[in-house]
Amino acid sequence: MAGSEGKLVRSKSGLRIVALNEGMQSPLLLAEPPWVPDKECPQCLSCTVKFDFLHRRHHCRRCGRCFCGSCSNNNIVLHRMCFVDPVRHCKDCVPISMKENEFYEKQLKTLTNGCSFYVSTEEELLDNKTFPLFLCKLSQDHRFLYLDPQGPEGKDQMPVALFRVDSTAILGASTDSQGNRVATGMQFNYRDELGTQCVMRLMAPDSGAKRAGMAWVAAMQKAMKMIMDQREK
Repeated sequence: MAGSEGKLVRSKSGLRIVALNEGMQSPLLLAEPPWVPDKECPQCLSCTVKFDFLHRRHHCRRCGRCFCGSCSNNNIVLHRMCFVDPVRHCKDCVPISMKENEFYEKQLKTLTNGCSFYVSTEEELLDNKTFPLFLCKLSQDHRFLYLDPQGPEGKDQMPVALFRVDSTAILGASTDSQGNRVATGMQFNYRDELGTQCVMRLMAPDSGAKRAGMAWVAAMQKAMKMIMDQREK
């Protein structure tokens, strides 16, 4: 488990690495789904073949539903559940995990490496002064957004806990030559440790670091979407 102490456990779905303390778990992770009971699955939910001695019942490790071997013969890495080895997926769940795996294997590193942004808080939004520059990066356990001052004008900032972020918004959005929507900034609406509503804005500098800032914002968009989608379930 990246950035935090973990232990190896065996569930009916396979070997997983889980946090020693549940409160220290990354908000990006998913809990194992309950398996649909065998008695409620007389046939494959995909091809409808009836289960018998020749057609055995299998459970998708991502959704927990029942399928025959042919309809669940894809073993895919499931980063969001911290399985040690690739696990069985149904056809519907394969593209979901594949898309998330691309984030884990490529864009998550962008977030933990960090990028430079001008940072403003709610009280400063109407000011015309130059905002201080910070290195913004995701913690190794993926739970906090750290802000390290990059100059004498920057004051130490408390980390923002991703599990306390209520919503985000894209700033400086535009369209590139291929019609893709890109952004150079991001707003976080979150609650601090006292429950006070706070606002923080990040804006990439208009320099050679702007492209890196766009990549960082795009990666953080995907991370927050994963977190928000899971909250709604």
